[in-house]
Amino acid sequence: MAGTSAITGIQGSGPMAKAMSVAGMAIGGLVALLFALDLALKTPFGRVAGVMPDLGLAVCGGILAYLGWNAFREIK
Repeated sequence: MAGTSAITGIQGSGPMAKAMSVAGMAIGGLVALLFALDLALKTPFGRVAGVMPDLGLAVCGGILAYLGWNAFREIK
């Protein structure tokens, strides 16, 4: 028991893991696209809150999309 790791028992390679990572990529891409459009064109939200929230949320959406893609690559 002393030499075992808690992570070795987790499989996580089922269809639900793939679906969740694809959903993370899609939602992250959508969030990044919406707030980048708001930052550039003032189209969806009219840049009501300002430039910094749009920039921060666009970056966070990109990070979420990257994390979904990275998780998708790890699933075998």
